[in-house]
Formats: sequence, structure tokens, C-alpha cells
Amino acid sequence: MSEAQQKPLPDSVTIEYPDHGFDITHRASKSGARVGKLKTPHGTIETPNYIFCGTKASIKNLSPAQMIEAQTDIILANTYHLMIQPGADLVEKMGGLHKFMNWHGPMLTDSGGFQVFSMGHGSCADEIKGRNAGVKKHGLKGIDEEAAYFKSYRTGEVLKLNPEISMELQRQLGADLIMQMDECTAYQVTRDYTAKSMQMSLRWGDRSLIAFEKTHNNAQGLYGIVQGGVYDDLRIESAQYIASRPFFGTAIGGCLGGTDGEMYGILEATQPYNHPNRPIHFLGIGRIKDVFKSVRCGIDTFDCVMPTRIARHGMALLKGCANERINLMNTKYKEDPEPLDASLDIACSRDYSKAYIHHLLKAKEMLGYQLVSQHNVAIINKLMREVREAIKTDTLDTLEKEWLVD
Repeated sequence: MSEAQQKPLPDSVTIEYPDHGFDITHRASKSGARVGKLKTPHGTIETPNYIFCGTKASIKNLSPAQMIEAQTDIILANTYHLMIQPGADLVEKMGGLHKFMNWHGPMLTDSGGFQVFSMGHGSCADEIKGRNAGVKKHGLKGIDEEAAYFKSYRTGEVLKLNPEISMELQRQLGADLIMQMDECTAYQVTRDYTAKSMQMSLRWGDRSLIAFEKTHNNAQGLYGIVQGGVYDDLRIESAQYIASRPFFGTAIGGCLGGTDGEMYGILEATQPYNHPNRPIHFLGIGRIKDVFKSVRCGIDTFDCVMPTRIARHGMALLKGCANERINLMNTKYKEDPEPLDASLDIACSRDYSKAYIHHLLKAKEMLGYQLVSQHNVAIINKLMREVREAIKTDTLDTLEKEWLVD
């Protein structure tokens, strides 16, 4: 038994979530895929579902109204960036993120730990996914048992983030679903470092629960995060520990390996040990192929910047397309009269030719980025609707072949 497991939470920390809920309504017969209803104070959504990234309280190029038009159910914002600008105090003064953004549906915030790591090592995605082994550290000043210390990218001021501060910041921001503070390790660190970091994240999880319980008013549901890098035994230990604590949900985070095989292997190893009745979120992952692989391991929600990020490079997601996308900057679309996807009942996908969007992108007109961004959001939402239906009808394998081609 680990050091962290030998120190139980105080008996006084008993957390319930009466205004949150998760009901599993369908289970696939051939895998761990499931359909559920995730209840929050700002509405109930069906899962599996995709949480779109509004990092700085804004979806890139899209308004909340445009997100709703694209049939979006839930979005997220980032604690790290919002603590730096405009500050959680101001967001709270303005009535919380929902009012501040004019978004009235469910919302998630992360703890900020992932971004502390990314700003320290240069590239979040590359480090977590095992790339860029030699990236030089930048803003991170240090991590110890008490906290992470880092420089503000705006002012250069040395800031501190720990479980207690993260819980208070997320309380002020007011999202429906929030995350414990954890440390995200890189692919290149040793197993010994990964194990010690995982143990610290478990202790930070307990500190997050204690701090959360002190101000808990039923407005938020707290997720624990499974860490352990690419090591199955560490992942299993972390998952068991998270399942034993009074979290509302479970998140899979941290280093996910250097290949797709390693990443999916982490999910497979962890799946039997996750709490079976809690929603499970996959942090920072969300390609179309990832959705199909991950839902079979019981993943209920995803978040990723991919749909709007690739749109800013002229990439449009399409069903049944090689590499999941096309590059509208390519000359082959200069005279293409067809829309992106006429079957989608939304103007960005139905009413504008690829030729027109190609022109807008070449001319660097903002409308081009907006159209592709909204289309990509709409496509992902279509994907999730079809995935949910396929789980209900046990046709997930067939649907995957319709979406993914070599």
C-alpha cells in the first residue's frame, strides 16, 4: 500500500453532489462503451460528448450563439489563463463565467496544473504526448509538495498554484465541473520521478477535496485525475485511489505515451479500476479516431483544442475523409463549387462553396476562419450524436468505418 493510501481523508470530509448526477442508460455489448446522462446545475447532456475549449473564456473565432447553432452542449475554460487575465476576482464580480461569457449551458474548468507544466516546458501537447524531448524550460520556477511556482507570461511576476488556490479560483470562476490540482509529467522523465509525482498528485487530490468541501454549495462537481505516466501499475494504483475518494467524476490525465498504441493501452489498463458509476473524462484528447478508440474504454467526455485550432490553418474535418480532414488552402479547392457538408443543417457547412472558403483563407479574411471553425465544431457534434446512437444500437464498428478511411 502506498504512502498516500495510508493517510485516509478526515471523517469530516463527506461530499455529496445533489445537483449533479450521472446515469448510464445504455451499454455496448462488445466493449465498455456506454451512453449516459450527465446532470449539472446548468443542464443535462447526453454522453459520450465533446467539451470544446474556450481557453480564455472564448472559443476562438466563435460566439456562444454560434456554438449553440452548431449544437454544442458543453464548453470549458482554463483556470491558469483566467487567473492571469482578467483574474478570477473580476470574473466572480461579473457573476461567474456563465454570465461573463453569456454561455448558459454546462461548463468545465481545469485546475491550471497542465498549463503550469506547459508554460514551463514550452509545449503542453508535445511534452505530454512524448515529443520534443529537448524542450527548454521557460516559466516554471519549481514544484514541491506545497505548490507549483511559475512566472506570469504577462508581467513576469512569480505566481503560486496549489490545490487550495486552484479550488478557490475554480469556485470563483463558477464552472459546473472542476478538476483537482495535479502535476503533469513529461514522457522523458524516469519511472521513479513519475511514481513520486503520481503519489504527490494523489495527496494533492486529497488537499483539493478538503479545500473544496469547505466552500461546497452544490454548484460544482469535482473530478479526481488519474496519473502514472505510461506505467500500468502506477495508473492502476492511481485509479483505485481516485475511485476510493468522494470525487464526482474521474479524469484521465498526464503523460499518455509517445504513440497511439501507448495512449490506448493506458486507457485499457486503467478501465477496470475506474469508478464504474462516475463520468470519465479524457483530458486534452479528441481526434476522431481517438473518440472511437476511447469510448470503447468507457470514456464519457473529451476535450481538445483540435477542431478550432486546425480551422485556423485551413483544415476542415469531414466524415469519411483520409486523415479526418482536408486542407482548404490547397489549389485543388480553388474552383470547387461544393459545400463542406450539405447534410449538416448549418450555413457554414451547407451554403458556402469550398472555392469561396479557399478564397477567404488565401485572402486572410476572418470570415474564412470563422466558417471553418464553426463547421468543425458542427462536424464533431454530429460525430458524437452518431456515436451515441451507434452505442445504443451496437453498430459502433460499422460507424467507425464510415468515419475513418485509410
